[in-house]
Amino acid sequence: MTRAAELSYMTQPSVSQVIAELEKEYGVRLFERLNHKLYITAAGEQLRTYASHIINLSDQAKKELANLGAGGSIRIGASLTVGTHLLPGFVNSFRKELPDVEIYTQVDNTSVIEKLILEDRLDIGLVEGPVYSPYMLEELLCEDELIIICGPDHPLWNTQKIDIHMLAGYGFIIREPGSGTRDIFEQVMNEAGANWKIAGVYNNTEAIKQAARGNLGLAILPKISVVEEIDRGLVREIEITTMNFKRKFNLVYHRQKFFTLAIQTFIRTCKTNSLGPN
Repeated sequence: MTRAAELSYMTQPSVSQVIAELEKEYGVRLFERLNHKLYITAAGEQLRTYASHIINLSDQAKKELANLGAGGSIRIGASLTVGTHLLPGFVNSFRKELPDVEIYTQVDNTSVIEKLILEDRLDIGLVEGPVYSPYMLEELLCEDELIIICGPDHPLWNTQKIDIHMLAGYGFIIREPGSGTRDIFEQVMNEAGANWKIAGVYNNTEAIKQAARGNLGLAILPKISVVEEIDRGLVREIEITTMNFKRKFNLVYHRQKFFTLAIQTFIRTCKTNSLGPN
């Protein structure tokens, strides 16, 4: 309360009174008061989400109107695979249509992108993993496939198609928690009752490729990210019978997001330039 008062140029009792009035207005507790400390409640978190959007919408309106001739701005988030292989092309195509729009991009795992959109720190996301908040909406952009690869010194290098249960005992190099690639892989393997173990956790696709080449373990990667290495014979795809690691690349955004001309144009650009479901 004291820090909020300082930032708002108010007295601490005045801030406390405002909070009390808000709680009375909405009929809920926004904070629990325990041992002279404040802990935000679920209702408080929800109100903070709305407040962030209201404040940002006001700021965005000012910026859009002030820079109407310049075209405004857009903040785009993408998960690692999409950000590496698709986002640059989308942005370049978008710039040809609206060259004066100010563009900010951020690449991180799906859960981080979802969090930033919910906090209204990003306008739209391009992700390969599922989002879970009821405040988020998804639109299919295109599909991709995850594949299992190994290096030349791995025991499975010369193996043809195998049953999933033949993977028992082999370690996998996988992405960090929150990664869409990891979520889908774990879901498919667990649903199949496959016995597998973690040999390493990396947050970088290139590092995972190098680990597989160095025989540190099998790796699960998007096919789009490893085609060149397969063609050069540096790694090999291990085909698993009766297994489908297909996944979706989605456009995601807050259900209450106001779509500016820039956002509308970027969404259209992505849909036009994506490969489409395959």
